[in-house]
Amino acid sequence: MTRFSGFLWLTLAAGPLLAQTGPPNRCPTGARLSDPAASPAWNGWGVDASNARFQSEKAAQMPAAGVAGLKLKWAFGFPRVKSVMGAPVVAAGRVFLGVDTGQVYSLDAATGCVYWIFQADAGVRSAVTIERAGTRYAAYFGDLKANAYAVDAATGDRLWRVHVEDHPSARITAAPKVLEGRVYFPVASGEEGAGVNPKYACCTFRGSVVALDAASGSQIWKTYTIADEPKPAGKNSNGVERFAPAGGGVWNSPTLDPKRHALYIGTGDAYTEPAPKTTDALMALDLESGKILWVVQDTENDAWLAGCAGATRPENCPKNLGPDHDFGASPILKTLPNGSTLLVAGQKSGNVWAHDPDQKGAVVWRTALVDNTKEFGGKIVWGGAADDQAAYFGLGPGGIAAVDLRNGERKWFTALQPAPAFAQHPGQEGALSAIPGVVFSGGWDGVVRALAAGDGRVLWEFNTVQEFQTVNGVAAKGGSISVSGPTVAGGTLFVGSGYVGVRSGMSGNVLLAFSGSR
Repeated sequence: MTRFSGFLWLTLAAGPLLAQTGPPNRCPTGARLSDPAASPAWNGWGVDASNARFQSEKAAQMPAAGVAGLKLKWAFGFPRVKSVMGAPVVAAGRVFLGVDTGQVYSLDAATGCVYWIFQADAGVRSAVTIERAGTRYAAYFGDLKANAYAVDAATGDRLWRVHVEDHPSARITAAPKVLEGRVYFPVASGEEGAGVNPKYACCTFRGSVVALDAASGSQIWKTYTIADEPKPAGKNSNGVERFAPAGGGVWNSPTLDPKRHALYIGTGDAYTEPAPKTTDALMALDLESGKILWVVQDTENDAWLAGCAGATRPENCPKNLGPDHDFGASPILKTLPNGSTLLVAGQKSGNVWAHDPDQKGAVVWRTALVDNTKEFGGKIVWGGAADDQAAYFGLGPGGIAAVDLRNGERKWFTALQPAPAFAQHPGQEGALSAIPGVVFSGGWDGVVRALAAGDGRVLWEFNTVQEFQTVNGVAAKGGSISVSGPTVAGGTLFVGSGYVGVRSGMSGNVLLAFSGSR
């Protein structure tokens, strides 16, 4: 047990952690959880099933004209945390999010007081999804040991936990989606980081999507992105067996299309040669059975492992090293004014692809947002946002671009000068978010910015790399912002600040809430 500023933090994986021993910051006991549909919400990764990360005017309650006047309303500090990984999800007047210590928090959206804290078995990067489960509402999320959870959204009591993949490198990094009593979890992996070790039997992981019963957690179906099981493919000089095929992790939250009874995902690269046709691809699965409906590969022959780009390559490295062009971002499902539907996906290559779900994923247009889309990835990483006119993407090399949904034409590009604290990394890799007239981005430099959706002008910015006085009394400071990005609901902008990642970002441990008035 460890004591922090008036609270006793109990490490109990089976239920909520918080037991109050002093006056600060606990919400009133016995507070009921209202119907999430009755108040403004940002539920799950992308607000809704389309993953457009666009909040309506009614739910945002934040006019574009008032964004320049945003002020810090409250700050909440997370003890012992270096990365605030999970997206701030808003439902029923509460904020739900996970952090690198494996704790998932339920806070009051208006004040930052604590309703409950749940301890998962590993870090939680997945956004939380709130949906009804029988007579109650459940909070669904996953951890970095490939455990899927359902937790009572009102109390933090665990309803069920299911280990969805036995591979030791498996992890859940993205939010599940819930529809008609089923919850769909994507499964990714850290094996591409372990694969170069000459003592490691590389590689055996295959990405997947798992459908569970939302009430019980029982498995309904599981579909691997690579159909063939890994088989022995020779030994290295240490006598360690090598295997293939492997890869195709699903890093992104599934996009649901009830009209076509389909689920869409983007897949990651291969770890072994030859790269299967289902890697670096968009894939459609049947919601009922998990059957693969169609696959379109946007980058061929992308077999990649971390640590293979040096002059001397370890034996497990692919002979023809690929460019690492995963789809880390969720596909965005948009219906245009003319009635046509597109799946718009940003790729680590810097390409934005539009696919036609009614033509088995045929490519409609492709737009390059960087000069060189063949080199190593990291150009578009965790996701864009889209309104009815355009899709918006942040770039790893810096800046934000808007693309016309009708034809893929680049409407504008805004270069953003990074803050001096982290000038060597101008990246805007984190997911963008949008409201009518405004696009929000969090930078690797720790600055959160609001841009005009029409022309890319910077309307407002706030540097989170500073110390904050927090409502819970925990010392807190902001850092790099990545992965989850900002979210907006009920007149408040929520930003989790602090992310280390694989590129030595600035650690941080704070959740910030901004509104038009204090």
